[in-house]
Amino acid sequence: MKELVEVIAKALVENPDEVVVTEKEEGRHITVELHVAASDMGKVIGKQGRIAKAIRSVVKAASSKDNTRVDVEIV
Repeated sequence: MKELVEVIAKALVENPDEVVVTEKEEGRHITVELHVAASDMGKVIGKQGRIAKAIRSVVKAASSKDNTRVDVEIV
């Protein structure tokens, strides 16, 4: 999941070198933290959080095969 979030985020931002994705695993629950430059925060979140919701939906669909729960946090 980490790689998926990283590819999506790097495609959206102007500073792809500053994209950092970390993954914390606790049993069947995975938390993916996305860190981007302050100037790119709006591009990752989108108007009314639409892009953030879309990223979470894609990750949720991809994780359903593994029978795990994945949360994406934008930090």
